[in-house]
Amino acid sequence: QVQLVESGGGLVQPGGSLRLSCAASGSTFRRTAMGWYRQSPGKQRVLVASISKIGTTGYVDSVKGRFTISRDNAKNTLYLQMNSLKPEDTAVYYCNTNPAGVDYWGKGTLVTVSS
Repeated sequence: QVQLVESGGGLVQPGGSLRLSCAASGSTFRRTAMGWYRQSPGKQRVLVASISKIGTTGYVDSVKGRFTISRDNAKNTLYLQMNSLKPEDTAVYYCNTNPAGVDYWGKGTLVTVSS
């Protein structure tokens, strides 16, 4: 069983920065890929960034150069550094892992980018 708890969301002005964290329970963290998803009102949940168990990263085009995903296996924690935030980044952000084909999700953290 894996539990994921996101934190770090909030209200930020356009151009600002936020750092999201996802604390994971269980012993599988370091052996599985992780991802950050986001869901805006009325839209589907979409993958924003991913990181493999060895640290290979991938990003959706809209956040490349602005967001950085990282992981600390010693702390069982996933991060998402978000810079140069735009209003269109407003969404609930979720972390995800999929060990052995089973999806686990946190409850999400709300990021609002507005002046």
